Amino acid sequence: MNLLIKKFPRGIPALGMKPIDVVDIKNSKFWNDERVGAFWLDFDLFNQVNYGFENTTITKVSGFDENPTSSLIEIHGRIPSLIHKGSYYSQGRVWIVELNSTGESFSDFQNFRFVLKLKVIMEYRNNKRYLKIYELNPFVNMDRWVFWLDNFFESNTDMTIAINQVFNLHWVEFWNELEPTNLKIFASVFRDIFEDIFKKVSYDDMFLPVHKDSEVND
Repeated sequence: MNLLIKKFPRGIPALGMKPIDVVDIKNSKFWNDERVGAFWLDFDLFNQVNYGFENTTITKVSGFDENPTSSLIEIHGRIPSLIHKGSYYSQGRVWIVELNSTGESFSDFQNFRFVLKLKVIMEYRNNKRYLKIYELNPFVNMDRWVFWLDNFFESNTDMTIAINQVFNLHWVEFWNELEPTNLKIFASVFRDIFEDIFKKVSYDDMFLPVHKDSEVND
């Protein structure tokens, strides 16, 4: 798996493997507060891409056995730097300041580690078995989340710099607050990467049987 990632960062269409050097992300609602009180925020992300999946190292895989529907499939991996770039639209209130801005967003998830837990069902086509994901849950950790929003306070560059500095100083607290939303986005990204592969390549062709005369005794 690691050899395929390193050798074919732009994908293998015949195998359903999409490019992973640049990964498109669906538009997402990142923050959606009720519009009451001194602080509320409505925040949308669009035109999003991820860079860095081509540097993924898979560290552990389990569950791809004779009957993968009877167990949980797990894929563990790490990425030195997962970059997210996109555009944002925000509307809200911060104390007495009204927000209504659009700009570019940047994130760097440094030393990004993930565990994907998949549940699958089996489909049969042309006398072969194909996997279909019906549940994918990601669990992630990182050493640091670097985040920057251009033009957050449209007419006040100093306040834009200040709020970005606060965010990066207290990134752990912000991550804890936004983790459920981030995990939904990551789940969608990982699901898109794997679904086409499972659709095009049968499970029987993914893992060749080991013949007795080629087995290695411990």
